Amino acid sequence: VIHRGVGAITENDVQLSSASKAIIIGFNVRADARASQLISNEGIQVIYSRIIYDLSDQIKKAVNGMRAPTFKEMALGRVEVRQTFRVPRLGMIAGSYVLDGTITRGAQVRLVRDSRVVYEGKMASLRRFKDDVKEVAAGYECGIGIEGYSDIKDGDIIEVFKIEEVRAS
Repeated sequence: VIHRGVGAITENDVQLSSASKAIIIGFNVRADARASQLISNEGIQVIYSRIIYDLSDQIKKAVNGMRAPTFKEMALGRVEVRQTFRVPRLGMIAGSYVLDGTITRGAQVRLVRDSRVVYEGKMASLRRFKDDVKEVAAGYECGIGIEGYSDIKDGDIIEVFKIEEVRAS
């Protein structure tokens, strides 16, 4: 362990990791926007975990050489919630602006409030105006429903991602 801290992963954390060739581990937090950009530019390995026991098991398996299939999170994009709407039959809809990437219907979502992960689940619906759409690109507005969750607030960030299995070589 080179460094530990509280709160979101920052640019300083990424620079320290880059200089020391270390892995960043985030418990129930995410990297801020500038740090995320630096992570992708530098190619830093980051492990996000909400449960410490899962991380402990991953480390034990890696040490013993019995590593299970590895899954990698592929970020699709981020949206900022501008206004929320209650819609009958659908529940709470987040009227959002796509900050970056391309948002794809049915992907996994992570609701982040004040750099803390509030909820992680699946996208229930993606709409542009009154039409269901398959994807929405950066710079456009859309409505997003989150399956089984309705405590969405203005200013929240929704990170959209998919999980892919990484083949061992």
